[in-house]
Amino acid sequence: MAARPERPARGITRAAVVLATVAVAAFGGVAVVHEATRERIAATERARELARFDQVLGGLLHDNDLLADTLTLRDPELLGTTAAITAYRARFHGQAVAIVLEPVAPDGYSGAIRLLIAVAPDGTVLGVSAASHHETPGLGDFIDARKSDWMQRFTGKSARNPAVSRWRVRKDGGDFDQYTGATITSRAVVGAVGRTLEFFARHRNELLGDELPAAPATIQP
Repeated sequence: MAARPERPARGITRAAVVLATVAVAAFGGVAVVHEATRERIAATERARELARFDQVLGGLLHDNDLLADTLTLRDPELLGTTAAITAYRARFHGQAVAIVLEPVAPDGYSGAIRLLIAVAPDGTVLGVSAASHHETPGLGDFIDARKSDWMQRFTGKSARNPAVSRWRVRKDGGDFDQYTGATITSRAVVGAVGRTLEFFARHRNELLGDELPAAPATIQP
């Protein structure tokens, strides 16, 4: 008769095993969902980045992974920031066909304007877009490609076309029309694009390197 109390103990053991099994299964399910969600988020972010590049590359064919073929750039004077920025190389059959840079116009009306600029090997602009800005809604919308074609005026220009001294708005004696009522923003963007092209002219060979770097290289002034 003394052995009967073992039955409740066995029941408790079985319940504990069941609970442990359920907990493990639940944890595994959460891990699977988390991994799948993480991968979807990464894929979405990658697609968003590539779409940004396509916007300034203007349909230029390339067959490499732009997100893997990168350079780290530092030049506060020409690139507008003391922080390092990333440049992305577009290649077709191994040859560099464009470089995409992310300079900053530090003197916007409401703060820094981050740009995305694609430059062809001959130094001409393929496209320019505003990656982010804090310009006054309505007044500063002209640098948003979805609301204005003002940024298209840079396409086909280079560091020598016009001359360096002409990379200014007309109000300052340059070749570029300022957007009505937004001279400060116009001046900031025109200046930043011109300085970026000057940076490209100085570092062209390094930017258009023939070999895919084993690790991101750094270009400094």
